Amino acid sequence: MVGVESRVAAKQLKTGILATPFVKWAGGKGQLLKQYKPLFPITFRDYFEPFVGGGAVFFFLHSQGRLGGRATLSDSNEELMNCYRVIRDHVEELIEKLWEHDAQKMDKDYYYEVRNWDRDGHIEKMSAVERAARTIFLNRTCYNGLYRVNSKGQFNVPYGSYKNPTVCDEQNLRAASQTLQGVKLYTEDFEKCLQRVKPGDFVYLDPPYHPLSATASFTSYTKEDFGEEEQKRLAGVFQKLDQRGCRVMLSNSDTPLVWELYEDYRIGVVEANRAISCKASTRKGVTELVIFNY
Repeated sequence: MVGVESRVAAKQLKTGILATPFVKWAGGKGQLLKQYKPLFPITFRDYFEPFVGGGAVFFFLHSQGRLGGRATLSDSNEELMNCYRVIRDHVEELIEKLWEHDAQKMDKDYYYEVRNWDRDGHIEKMSAVERAARTIFLNRTCYNGLYRVNSKGQFNVPYGSYKNPTVCDEQNLRAASQTLQGVKLYTEDFEKCLQRVKPGDFVYLDPPYHPLSATASFTSYTKEDFGEEEQKRLAGVFQKLDQRGCRVMLSNSDTPLVWELYEDYRIGVVEANRAISCKASTRKGVTELVIFNY
């Protein structure tokens, strides 16, 4: 039986409108998809992505017509997953709200006013659509499209000073909404995926990377850090998924700890440009690891 995602992908392929990530995301996999393409399993049942972030791999696999079964996306970032749900279920209302923000996208004071809504209590009174519009607006106008919060869970990235940022990409939002129809979305810890996966399913894991040095850590996508103990817990989940008969692929940094944690599995090396910088010329090439059990 052809799945909902495959029917939507076929329709979008005919129209030429293919969804891409609707947010910028540090560590996003868009630049690595060509290197990843031959590494994805040839066949699999359902698809799971517990650290979905910007969803570059999900949208790519969908555009290739590879998601014949069901897809489940999750992340511990509540505001991010709210965006996914709103785009899936209320995209036209979201577009309307984003155009309201777009009218003031060049106003630095307005940016900080909107950013402050999670400090002054205003966010608690907002609807899901209004919160999603706020998150996307901040993502599109903040410094380098980062998503970073402090220990209180408050968004703390400064204004980006872009010449003309795209706040409301109507065409892509509608394409993303179509792509997400029938997709299950959860806000939860990555280990929860163990409750749902079955033999033959494909699980792609893209956690916050283990830092290359003691001063290079950037793990504050939520108010909880993702440190060495979390990396070890994730390796345990990888092993359990393998034992269950799932196809598992994981991305991480090229560090001794990651090599040690996954020494019993296949490890590939890919080249990436990684740096938190507005200028592409200052982004340096680094090697990253891809671990898989198939």
